Amino acid sequence: MPKFKPHTGTGKRVKVTGKGKLVAEQVGKRHRLEVKSSHVTRRMTGTAAISKADTPRVKKLLGR
Repeated sequence: MPKFKPHTGTGKRVKVTGKGKLVAEQVGKRHRLEVKSSHVTRRMTGTAAISKADTPRVKKLLGR
């Protein structure tokens, strides 16, 4: 049986908090910023919790 290797790309993008929640950067703040309003770009700063629907899939990628 081969060893399980966690997905390194997911590990770089997602952080696990002390209580076990998954937190990642907000999406959509890399390009085409001149089209988006400043209200939208401000809202996208910081981190956000990963949705409940995606949590099992991301935890599997992280090997948790």
